[in-house]
Amino acid sequence: MVRPRRISDFKPTFTKLAQTSHYQVIFAGLPTPLRQHLNVRGVGYRFITETSGLLCSSAVLPGSRIATADIVGNYMGVSEKMAHTRLFTQIQLEFYVDEEYKTLKFLDHWMEFIGNASGQKQSDAGYYYRMEYPDSYKSNQTKIIKFDRDYKNEIEYTFYGMFPIDLSSTTVKYENSEVLKASATFSFDRYIAGKFDSYSIHRGTDNNKDSTTPGLEGSFADPNSRLSVAARAALQEGEFDPNRVYDINGRDVTVPETLTLNDFPLSQ
Repeated sequence: MVRPRRISDFKPTFTKLAQTSHYQVIFAGLPTPLRQHLNVRGVGYRFITETSGLLCSSAVLPGSRIATADIVGNYMGVSEKMAHTRLFTQIQLEFYVDEEYKTLKFLDHWMEFIGNASGQKQSDAGYYYRMEYPDSYKSNQTKIIKFDRDYKNEIEYTFYGMFPIDLSSTTVKYENSEVLKASATFSFDRYIAGKFDSYSIHRGTDNNKDSTTPGLEGSFADPNSRLSVAARAALQEGEFDPNRVYDINGRDVTVPETLTLNDFPLSQ
């Protein structure tokens, strides 16, 4: 039932909204042949992994959709939709161009590498394009991290099979000098939401899991639980202090004094 509400009831909600201007782009996981192609053109891997992301002035968080098929006949007179494929939309990134034009070189020569498998000299009149194998030009660890000014919370997207498919024409003109920008559209095979590094998996925060959820850490009775894995690792490293309160997966847990490695057999 709808009822009148005071501003103070919902003010805390609308004062804790995420802002668009705090994010980070990190290019990584470029195959070695592509890195070599860029390196000899003055675009080193340090520029790719550190500077290029800082120069990304505009980014988008990825989206996806589910492709469906119409199923008729399971129930008389009923047409059902069932999912069969998850489709991922392309993303567009805009970059500031540095005075050495490395941003443009990075994007242009990445695309050049994709279609340069013919091995012919580009200045030849009979030059033709031949595509490289996908494993040679797709990035599998490029990330977009969205956070806010307090740095308390963030959401991370990791792209697999990512590469540029469209480098937009860049306008230059005499009047009203402005910062030069380059815009490129990237395609990717899929993305994963949340962190998947070993530290996040160990703490139970991978894939955007909330480590403070009761029961997530499991129990000592389960040798495969996160709690048991953490205690076994501490015992193996000689850093285990019986009866001490440990912060495991964001929860305070007291470990029994009688615990030994025999209590934590490796999972089969």
